[in-house]
Amino acid sequence: MSQEGCLRVGQPAPDFSATAVYDMEFKTVKLSDYKGKKYVVLFFYPLDFTFVCPTEITAFSDRYADFANLNTEILGVSVDSEYSHLAWTQTDRKAGGVGELKYPLVSDLKKEISAAYNVLDPEAGVALRGLFIIDKEGIIQHATINNLAFGRSVDETLRTLQAIQYVQTHPDEVCPANWQPGQKTMNPDPVKSKEFFAAV
Repeated sequence: MSQEGCLRVGQPAPDFSATAVYDMEFKTVKLSDYKGKKYVVLFFYPLDFTFVCPTEITAFSDRYADFANLNTEILGVSVDSEYSHLAWTQTDRKAGGVGELKYPLVSDLKKEISAAYNVLDPEAGVALRGLFIIDKEGIIQHATINNLAFGRSVDETLRTLQAIQYVQTHPDEVCPANWQPGQKTMNPDPVKSKEFFAAV
């Protein structure tokens, strides 16, 4: 976690080992355990038992199969304790909880993970809505940070993940704006790229 202050896309994701709640139990989650095996969508949120947060957390859980089909794990992180996470997952959605989730909620009580990913709001003492897509080699390929009051798009996260995986498996191609799987890509060459623009 020594990369604090200089984290950026294209760099290795800071490793961490922390207690998480998954399947109503406590387990240890270590980011490096996914290296060489899976992509990771790592997202931070401010606090359990708040307002925007459960909408994001349940939305990612409801779409978990879409990410799993792309060999991707989702990890949610906040500065709450694992006991708060457990209580929140044991509370029904209709009662302000999130219910049982299909991915781990990680406890960052010491705020070390949030600090390492440069998403810690020092005044509020909570994490901003940071989201990172980490590839199988442990490299950050995408990063976004929202302020506290507005949530993120699961659809856009999924689309970005698909674009990352496409260009990694097709290194001679790049994806234009709003690219969706099955649409035309571009060749990053001054001459060959004209084929794409000519067809638009």
